[in-house]
Amino acid sequence: MAYPLTERAEAERFSISVVGMLFIALRIAAILLSLVLCLPMHYLWRLFRIPSPWPRFFLWSVATSCGAIIKTEGHRLKQNVFYVSNHISWFDIPVIAGLTGCTFVAQDGIASWPIIGWLCRINKTIFVSRTDRMQVGNQIDIIREAIEEKYPITVFPEGTTTDGHSLLPFKPSLFQAMAPPPKPIMIQPMLLDYGAASKDIAWVGEEPAIDNAKRLFARLGTISTTLHFLEPFDPADFADRKAICAEAERRIASALSASLSGEPVV
Repeated sequence: MAYPLTERAEAERFSISVVGMLFIALRIAAILLSLVLCLPMHYLWRLFRIPSPWPRFFLWSVATSCGAIIKTEGHRLKQNVFYVSNHISWFDIPVIAGLTGCTFVAQDGIASWPIIGWLCRINKTIFVSRTDRMQVGNQIDIIREAIEEKYPITVFPEGTTTDGHSLLPFKPSLFQAMAPPPKPIMIQPMLLDYGAASKDIAWVGEEPAIDNAKRLFARLGTISTTLHFLEPFDPADFADRKAICAEAERRIASALSASLSGEPVV
């Protein structure tokens, strides 16, 4: 869904203050320092065949360097879980992965992005094509194999980002991996909420990725971020992928409505 920029917003896209430029420089420096520290440690852990916590720590440092103050609500499952989340920005990835240590199912185009694609591979990202329907079966097999591992997986079934105040219809294709699940596992819907900062973080419309990153890095103040872990459900209780998808969408939509109304999210 496109959200066209107003003329004023278009003009403001590149009007970053001197303080904003300073924040960009400081945040990039902090992220590079974290990378320099984490990368050798990650390969050292790999050398000794020890599960590496360093990709998760690095992604957490990206989120916090950009001002995220992350809190959670609800009981988070940590094993044998398949997270389903709404999607607002690329920033969702360091926030969610930094907290949970999960990997993601992402579009295969990201794999070729400089640095970002490489970091995604380090974090065991599962790349899928949203255009080549002939590969869907193979992709489902890859996801099912990943589910057999101990680390959790997160999917963004909207297929694209939104403004944080609405949901796009969920796409059921990736839920085929859970119909039936390859092992006993729970699906836990999750609502990601940046509060008042959503408008500054949302990556929508035709905005280039670099412009969105500059706008986020230049932002003053903190980002109050809440991850609402909703009641999990067993995909084995549902007839097919469409029913599983519909249940996940219903729960996240209900939580989003409650959040926007100022009511408790359950």
